[in-house]
Amino acid sequence: MTTIDEIKHRALAPTPPFFQFLKKAGLLIAAIGTAMLTAPGEVPEILLAYAGHAVTAGTILVSICQLTVDEGKLEEKLLQVVK
Repeated sequence: MTTIDEIKHRALAPTPPFFQFLKKAGLLIAAIGTAMLTAPGEVPEILLAYAGHAVTAGTILVSICQLTVDEGKLEEKLLQVVK
């Protein structure tokens, strides 16, 4: 299996509940950072710096959480397809 196929397989596989929670938190962090970056008016430079870091951290967190696989649910899903 090639690397691209493995990534596709992992992205479509079921995600464990803990990582689903972390993924939602990452989305929230990235959304807050984006809102701060696009806020109208004068925003202090330090807040813009932290907002950029928040967007990056949230995006990385979401990416990692999406690629984690719940092996138990994946096995059950595969067994249902085989039957």
